[in-house]
Amino acid sequence: MSTLGDPAGLPVLALHGTLQSGAALLGPQFGGELFGPGQPLDARRHFIIVPDAIGTGRSSKPSDGLRTRFPNYGYGDMVRAQHLLVTERLGLARLRLVIGNSMGGMHTWMWAQQHPDMVDIAVPMASLPTPMAGRNWMLRRMLCESIRQDPAWQGGDYARQPPSLHLAATFFALATNGGDLALQHQAPTRALADALVDARLAAPPTADANDMLYQWEASGGYDASQNLESIRAAVLAILSDDDERYPPALGLLEAAMTRVPRGRILRIPASTATAGHATTGQARWWKQALTQLLEETP
Repeated sequence: MSTLGDPAGLPVLALHGTLQSGAALLGPQFGGELFGPGQPLDARRHFIIVPDAIGTGRSSKPSDGLRTRFPNYGYGDMVRAQHLLVTERLGLARLRLVIGNSMGGMHTWMWAQQHPDMVDIAVPMASLPTPMAGRNWMLRRMLCESIRQDPAWQGGDYARQPPSLHLAATFFALATNGGDLALQHQAPTRALADALVDARLAAPPTADANDMLYQWEASGGYDASQNLESIRAAVLAILSDDDERYPPALGLLEAAMTRVPRGRILRIPASTATAGHATTGQARWWKQALTQLLEETP
């Protein structure tokens, strides 16, 4: 866990995406746009809590030693751990804001439903409050199968990372991240497309196969569609028009938001400057809307 600001300030819980850790929210594109002097979540007035979810960063994970003997966990376990951190470790009874991106966005939906009296504002990004399904789950499942079916995986007791890990992760990232317009702009010819693929394949792997399997499979039981009417927080759901994992054309967010008493949607238009599913990780696209929501919400 990392924290910024005075513990007496307005509490903000910021939640990261799959395969990331809290450090991803402290970089220039996210925290650099939000936490500095005069910015929407100025750390001089806010107490910003950035945990590492179970299975990531400095939290317990399979690669710490247990490998596949590590207990299975799901998003419910992750959110329960975050709640214990906030209430018992930090002694907070209320949060001014819960904001999360991708997996963190799904966790934000869960926070708003499970703790309606504790959250003033919820900002779930690059996520839906609907069951994990469709192409989104199919590609996650295929990513996991490609690792499990690699003979080098050895049931999780590998001596070196399975070769399929980096190949499968690169394939998944290109298929579900980056944005159609942006990738076409970056690689308008076959030679440039090959160069982009070659560069990604040549990059040294940074993930652990068992950690990756646990993280992706943890999303399989996600379903935040049951209690949307119970949400009391002001909700700003942010989605990019070129999000490959949550295509706006499905209309699922609009249908769900009709059940959220104080909900609204911000759609970021696709362009060569956006990055598909990764767009919302860049706060410049939505920090003005966040500022307005903070100002108008008691």
